[in-house]
Amino acid sequence: MERDDERVRSLVDPRLMDPDGEIVARAHLAPDDLDQVVAVLEAMGAWSRLERELSAKAREYMRLGDTDMRALRYLIAAQRQGIIATPGMIAAHLRISPAATTKLTDRLETGGHIRRLPHPGDRRRIAIEVTETTSASARASVGRSHARRFDAIASLAPEDRAAVLRFFDALTQAAEGIEPGLAEG
Repeated sequence: MERDDERVRSLVDPRLMDPDGEIVARAHLAPDDLDQVVAVLEAMGAWSRLERELSAKAREYMRLGDTDMRALRYLIAAQRQGIIATPGMIAAHLRISPAATTKLTDRLETGGHIRRLPHPGDRRRIAIEVTETTSASARASVGRSHARRFDAIASLAPEDRAAVLRFFDALTQAAEGIEPGLAEG
């Protein structure tokens, strides 16, 4: 038996979602070009869903929530680059309050993911360091996934990578300044 959500053919095809062309201008596109644009949008959606699944699996593997995982990624990157991370840096990166940062670092320390150490340059501050066990777990989950993405991009011809960069730049420019729920005008 087919479920209702399995019958939905596309969530991004403007021919189905905007048949009167009220939102998406497409009259300038040939049918093949429109098909290709829709295929790219559908591929982006598939990648986005997969990326969320991979992220959830990595969080599950490491037994962490989303914010905790984002904090660890930041701390690992800082540590690898020789930057001494502080709670204030974590708060700024995650855009969370100092109180939320304290709760987060308490959780991560209790879970054995980080250590709080005296800051080597300022005794009034605390440095945060990722434990080797957590660093190894992150390499085993997130690191391997990143390596596969890197390899996929590296396998592209230089002109294809340039096209992908132009694509992401165009997406970023299209999204900048747009607030959800507000029409441009």
